[in-house]
Formats: sequence, C-alpha cells, structure tokens
Amino acid sequence: MPLLTMLLVVPVLGAVLLGVLVPRQNGLALKAGGAGVALVNLILAVVLWARFDPAQPGLQFEENVPWIRALSFQVNYHLGVDGISLLLVALTAFLMVLAFLGSWNVTERVKEYVITLLVLESAMLGVFLAADLLLFYIFWEVTMIPMFLLIGIWGGARRIYASIKFVLFTAAGSLVMLVAMVSLAWTYSATTGQTTFDLEPVLRMRLPVATQVWLFAAFALAFAIKVPLFPLHTWLPDAHVEAPTAGSVILAGVLLKMGTYGFLRFCLTLFPEASYRFAPILVALALVGIVYGALVALAQQDIKKLVAYSSISHLGFVMLGLFALNAPGLQGSLLQMINHGISTGALFLLVGMIYERRHTRLISDYGGLWKQMPLFSALFLVVALSSIALPFTNGFVGEFLILLGAFNARVVWAAIAVSGMILSAAYMLWMYQRVFFGPLENPENRNLADLNRRELAILVPIVVLIFSIGVAPRFFLRPAEPALQMVLMRLPQPGAPMLSDARVAPALEDGREALR
Repeated sequence: MPLLTMLLVVPVLGAVLLGVLVPRQNGLALKAGGAGVALVNLILAVVLWARFDPAQPGLQFEENVPWIRALSFQVNYHLGVDGISLLLVALTAFLMVLAFLGSWNVTERVKEYVITLLVLESAMLGVFLAADLLLFYIFWEVTMIPMFLLIGIWGGARRIYASIKFVLFTAAGSLVMLVAMVSLAWTYSATTGQTTFDLEPVLRMRLPVATQVWLFAAFALAFAIKVPLFPLHTWLPDAHVEAPTAGSVILAGVLLKMGTYGFLRFCLTLFPEASYRFAPILVALALVGIVYGALVALAQQDIKKLVAYSSISHLGFVMLGLFALNAPGLQGSLLQMINHGISTGALFLLVGMIYERRHTRLISDYGGLWKQMPLFSALFLVVALSSIALPFTNGFVGEFLILLGAFNARVVWAAIAVSGMILSAAYMLWMYQRVFFGPLENPENRNLADLNRRELAILVPIVVLIFSIGVAPRFFLRPAEPALQMVLMRLPQPGAPMLSDARVAPALEDGREALR
C-alpha cells in the first residue's frame, strides 16, 4: 500500500469531493467534511507510526518512481520517511484536525476555506516526505499559496499587507535555494555524468569546502526566513496577528518547522563542513533571537502578538540545539519542534476562543476571567506552563536537552539561553495574571461562556500530549535516534581536522568509484 502517497492524496481528493458534492451554502457540512478528511489523514499517520521500525536509520516506506526524464536530466517522485520526518508528519496531521475544529465560526467563503486548508495539508506533508530536492522545492513553494490565501482572504484588517510581506520574504529565500539546488545537481553531474536531484546519491558526494560554504549560505537563507531567524523575522508577527486562528495554528505549528527541518535535513547533511564553520554565527543569531523575542513579548499589550514574538524566542532555542552539533542538542531541537507546535498552536487556539467571545485581544480589556471561565482558565494555565518549560510538561524535556547540548558546546551559550527562559516565564505569567486574576471589573466579561464540548475536544488531546511528552519523552524520541545518529556521523567532530580543498579531489575520486 503506497501509504505516503495516500497521505498526500487524501487531502487533495477530499478537497475535490467537497468542492464538487457539497453545496456552497451548507457551511456546516463543508467544515465537518474537512475535519473528517483531516481525521482520516491522522489515522493514516498513526498507522505509519505503528508500522515504522525505530531501529532502522534510513528511509522507510519508500516510493521511488521516475518522473521527469530529459537526456541526462532526471527527477524522481521519491518519497520516504525516517524518524525525523515521522514526528513532523504526525504533528502536521494532528494539528490539521484541531485547525478544522477551531474553524467552526468561519462563515465567509467556507468552501474555499476548507479546500485551501486541505491543499495546504497535502503540501506540508510533501515537504517532510520528499526525498528528491526538486520535489521538495515544489512542495515548499506550494505551501506558500494556500497560506497567502488564508491570511489575505480570512485575515484581519491589515491582511493584504501581511500576506504580501509573507510571500515576498518566502519567495526571495526560495529562489536563492532553487539556484543552489540546480548548482548542486550540476556539480553531481560533473562528478558522475548524470544530473539528478535525488537526495540519496547526492549525499554520497563530498563537496569542496568552498562550494559547501556558498551552497550552505543559499539553503540557509531560505530556511532562516522560514524559521524565522533574527533578523529575518519581521514578517512573522504581522502574519500571525492578521491570520485567522487556524492559519496561526498551522503557521506556528508546522510552517515554521519547515525551516528548522530544512536545516536538519539538508544543511547539516549535505554541507557538514560548512555547517561546522557557520555554527557560531547561527548560534549567535539564535541567542539574539531568544532574548530579543522574549523582551519584545514582554512589552506587548496584544495577547496574540505576545504569542507571536514568543515563537521567535522559542525557535531560537531550536536553532541553538541544532548548531550545538551534538547528540543532546539535536535530540532536544527535534523534540522542541514538536513541543512548540503543540504548545504555541494551543495558545493560538485559546486566544482565538476568547477573541470569538469578546472580539478584542488587548490584555487591558480582560481581568478576573478565572471567576467567569474556570475551565478555560485552567487549561490556558496548563498550556502556558508548558510553554515556559515547567517540569513534567513537554517544554521542559526539549529545552533541558537543548541547554545540555549548548553547555557541552560552549558554557556561555547555555548561560545566555537561560536568560531567555527566565524572560519567557516573566512575559507569560505576567500576561496570565493580568487576564485571569484580579477583580472582574469589565462588565463585558461577566457574561462570557466557558468552554463548550467542541472546544474541549480540541484542548483535551493537547493537554494529554503535553503531559505524555513531559513524562515519557523516550517514546517520542526513540524513532528519531538512528536518523539523528546518521546526521551526527556526517558532521566533523570538535577538534578533528576539517576537510580542506586540497583533500577534496581524492575524496571526489573515491566517490566516483563508489558510485560506479
């Protein structure tokens, strides 16, 4: 059974069927149908996890079919999943179900909205499953279109500005990455006489360090914009604030992880020596992002904008773990990608729920909500504590491993990162205190309804995951360990001599012989 293709086809097929069979005026059926299609894909992701062999380091469930053939040029429809992509596929499928359930109050252009979300799901899954560089690029670019539409059509007052800014930033990085991909394929052709974008044979090629450096820079620009890494982050707060709730959930939970996944999947493996050389620069930018994002979040009066800037800070931790270039850092970084998707996605859902009741996101408009909405307040507290890495929640495990990796690399890196954790506790708890505690003075807050059954169905699975990862992280880390070990094996070890350009020619010759 082509399980990976089914994961890509089911959302698109569901979008086509809903578009053709369900009348436009039947918004409830369209939203329920979209949620049903997303649920089917979540079941497929669970089946994929259950059948995945955690002892195998390479790609599993591979589907490799010739796609484009022109003279010596070839592109394959090559899909595969390893422990790294497995976690992100599961996260995507899980969050898409919640995004649909959180979209129940969408009333304008519901058919287009549902179709857009389903196409976006297929494209995001394609990014994590593609094992051919050009196929990866196609899926990467396709994700931009539905997110542009989500922000530009169903967003807030400044939605046009935010959507165009999102596209301009993303497209600029993507085009540079495409040039680098073509150059990489051309370099492979000069070595073997055959042009391919397939990742597996390209990985066997050892590039000169000078070539690695500029190719790394091109890939890293696209990925850094997507993360987003300071100072390329300016598009993110606007996109988050103007996006509808489901758009913010998917943007924070999945789309930003495409950037960190790209660094892990491509930069560290294709350009190991360049990764080693660029690591101090990227770590410095990550540390600036950690502190800067937290300080700006501390000054926010808009709850959604506060959560948006917290994403910049938290994703700085992910980048710090990646470029610590050791086992604890990589493990913590991958786990924190999942944790951030769960906790920050939940925060955006919670902000959306309260906004639907009061139509304001200003912290000063609230106060004393615990008395009026005790269940909502309690679940918001759990998610907030997971975001600030309280022990026994998911955030603690990921950030602890990242700090351990940073400490093993450079003590000062860990010291600066800890200051970001302190600031994150400050802005999150201060916001919580002002919104939920104190007297219930605003009369408009006295008739707010607590959570309904649909909203509980959204939040309860999130809370279960928060504590499951916090208490039993081994279950989630184990499938990825062999794949992460393969990444580490490609990286230069601290103190080991770098592969200089003078030693590259013999290495390339050895590569030619191995490929023959």
